[in-house]
Amino acid sequence: MTPLEAEKRFLQIYKDNITRSGSNKLLDYLEKTDFFTAPSSTRYHGAYNGGLVVHSVNVYDRLTEQVQALKLNYSSETIAIVALLHDVCKINCYKADVRNQKINGEWKQVPCYTFDEKLKFGGHGSKSVFLIMNFISLSPIEASAINCHMGAYDRSTTDQSLSGCFSQNTLALLLSVADQYATYIDEKDINGGN
Repeated sequence: MTPLEAEKRFLQIYKDNITRSGSNKLLDYLEKTDFFTAPSSTRYHGAYNGGLVVHSVNVYDRLTEQVQALKLNYSSETIAIVALLHDVCKINCYKADVRNQKINGEWKQVPCYTFDEKLKFGGHGSKSVFLIMNFISLSPIEASAINCHMGAYDRSTTDQSLSGCFSQNTLALLLSVADQYATYIDEKDINGGN
């Protein structure tokens, strides 16, 4: 899916499903930032213009599949919110840059992204929850799903709260799995993976 296709799908899914108070202001905010043009990472998944919106839609698709397969009773609004907005913490964090790379025996400058976070908030998921809740309310299940979507990648080795969250909140576990699936399966060819 191209970034333009992903942006169109994102907007359609958002407008069809996310209707709670403040959702229009949140969408206005997203459209005024680099959300639809930002990469999803500096060099891993979605490290290209528009990679963030492509990743967000991929996570939505994977989460929707899991919820349907397990016949779980989450609203379409909850699914759209946690999947589409789980990575809003990445807004305005990436800067286009160049780096040196040896190509065919010669050093050349190649384009890349660097991470240049303006609003340092702490954890990846907690920053997304904070940004979203400036516009719309989140249920405890939605907030904990977004907060824990990175799984162990966003936790210290002594933090035991993740296991507790996943055992109490199936949506949190499924969002984390959908995020991993989108990153390592759906987006692998784009990233040069095997």
